[in-house]
Amino acid sequence: MSVDDPVQGTETPSATPSAPGRSEQDDTQTAADTAGGRRSGWAGLRPLVLRLHFYAGILIAPFLLVAAATGLLYAASFQIEKAVYSHELTAPVGEDAVPLSRQVQAALDAHPDGKLTAVWPPAEDGATTRVLLSDPSVAEGKSLAVFVDPYTAEVRGSLESYGGSGALPFRAWVSELHRNLHLGEPGRIYSELAASWLWVVALGGLLLWIKRKRATRGVRALLLPERGSTGRRRTMSWHGTVGVWAVLGLVFLSATGLTWSTYAGENIDVLRTKLRGATPAVSAELNGGGGGGHAEHSGHGSGGGQAGKGPDVGIDRVFEVARERKLTGEPIEITPPSKGTAYVVKQTDKEWPVNLDAVAVHPATGEVTDELRFADHPLLAKLTRWGIDAHQGLAFGLVNQLLLMGLALGLILLIVWGYTMWWQRRPAQESGFRFGRPLPRGAWRRVPLPVLLPLAAATAVVGWLIPLLGLGLVLFLAVDVVLGAVARRRAAS
Repeated sequence: MSVDDPVQGTETPSATPSAPGRSEQDDTQTAADTAGGRRSGWAGLRPLVLRLHFYAGILIAPFLLVAAATGLLYAASFQIEKAVYSHELTAPVGEDAVPLSRQVQAALDAHPDGKLTAVWPPAEDGATTRVLLSDPSVAEGKSLAVFVDPYTAEVRGSLESYGGSGALPFRAWVSELHRNLHLGEPGRIYSELAASWLWVVALGGLLLWIKRKRATRGVRALLLPERGSTGRRRTMSWHGTVGVWAVLGLVFLSATGLTWSTYAGENIDVLRTKLRGATPAVSAELNGGGGGGHAEHSGHGSGGGQAGKGPDVGIDRVFEVARERKLTGEPIEITPPSKGTAYVVKQTDKEWPVNLDAVAVHPATGEVTDELRFADHPLLAKLTRWGIDAHQGLAFGLVNQLLLMGLALGLILLIVWGYTMWWQRRPAQESGFRFGRPLPRGAWRRVPLPVLLPLAAATAVVGWLIPLLGLGLVLFLAVDVVLGAVARRRAAS
């Protein structure tokens, strides 16, 4: 994300003028770190952190920049979606709503090739009922959302819907762009690589900035840009202070993004399961494998399009049972049964405080066969749910989305400032299109052994848990070896 500090040469203090691109504060800090000829733990660790921050800033920042730009667009897509699809999402408020089964039947009549997969009753006055169908006209993995006026049962339109959040075409397109650049599963590597390194870059930059400003002994120097500074010093001042304000949010986005990534996400799921923190689900299975002769439900029968050969209490009764069980948090989702399963009604309100209770209702008798309250979820499952919802901009509504946009914009600025500092580190006597000089090699040799060994062990564990972080470290090492070989060849010639 950045190149924080232009350390050149050794860490010992010198009476000679500072090297080009090196500030007086760098020399003061180096002298303090090595006072009395003894190298402190931080003095040995600092070059390693600095070099890692440098490589991540150069090689990983492009992935972070794409993730930040697409994330900014995704955070804004919620409000754009409401404006673009206002006709489908809203309906004039009437006096009394028609039965839910009649609304479902209207959607099925409008799309006779569709099969009912879920129903979202309106979450508020003036909203439409969303009937989700499996239809040949939409791609695999998506549903056809049919929007029905709850007061007249008039179909107001239909759109493709994606995922449990019910994203409509625009937000779904932006979501896929942010997730995998519309490249499918291979494209997910980019977003996982960005999430794997974001927390490392953010925390490393914070550590460097705090240690850099520790001699100032003032909160202002840590949290506000330096007054009167110019050139590279001014760029670094803005980079550091904005990074301090954004660091907690960036680490949060990194951690929550990894929970549903491809490789790290799988390891995290295994770890959660071993710690008994997996997310439970309400059981829709019926005893006896069919509920007393209840056959598979399909087609357009009574009761809202679910009734098959066996008895069915209908979707209206199921809706009443859910209300009786106090599933009053809006919105809710009703999933029709298939052979040997029950209706499942679950709350989908992810705004704080969340309402995510669920019940299973027997299709033949209307009895509740299983019930799951969000309060009974394991703590790890709750934390995962809250984290993902906040990452997606759902947990606090518009406030959440504005915070995400602010974090995305801050990350973009940090990356731009990081590359600017690299450019500004060009030797003063040279001009033209030249970048700043690389940081000195061999930083790991300066780390004291009591610090290096535990650090190496922790790195191995984290590299296993987050594979793309480990692969990134291998890439950095390979680049470092190549640069070292080139430097030695030039010196020999």
